Amino acid sequence: MFTGIVQGKGRVIAIEDKGDFRTHIIELPSELVNNLETGASIANNGCCLTVTKIDGNKISFDLVKETLRLTNLGELTVGSEVNIERAAKYGDEIGGHVMSGHIVTTAEIAKIITSENNLQIWFRIFDQTLMKYILHKGFIGIDGISLTIGDVVNNRFCVHLIPETRDRTTLGRKRLGDKVNIELDPQTQAIVDTVERVMAQQALTVKLQATHEEENEK
Repeated sequence: MFTGIVQGKGRVIAIEDKGDFRTHIIELPSELVNNLETGASIANNGCCLTVTKIDGNKISFDLVKETLRLTNLGELTVGSEVNIERAAKYGDEIGGHVMSGHIVTTAEIAKIITSENNLQIWFRIFDQTLMKYILHKGFIGIDGISLTIGDVVNNRFCVHLIPETRDRTTLGRKRLGDKVNIELDPQTQAIVDTVERVMAQQALTVKLQATHEEENEK
């Protein structure tokens, strides 16, 4: 489990490609390596990955084909930076919102509006069927960052970054067309899906009642 509060940035120092399988090695800030063990979970750009090897502050992660397909991790190169969050522990403060580290889709940056103390970024989501879960003032995970959704228009939505978030994460240096990982809020998904099921059942009930009344009138 994660909270969407990025703890630091890691730098890709090596990539080993093995067909549909990849190992990347991330150099982590020293404070994020304390008590780290192999098998632990760390979010890389919001994607939950398992630590496979520890060499000082050089940490190895394996990425399977599905991870490379669904996330932006397959586009990383040596020198790329990623947002890093260690898994939450029982009793930790949840400063963002509960996140699983399971990326459902990606979005591209469609527009960037900058001002002195605010950075507004608009995203275009690739899977438009997921837009029903992206609601004004709802929660969303973007490259592992817990953010509040601003305006929503068609297949686009925006977020606002304060200077702290802009500087602490990689979003402040993103460019138009860059791809980001998207994790949806599971509570929002559950509510939307439940409402859809109830409405569909009600519509079916009304249709069956109308059919029954027509048959009785014959």
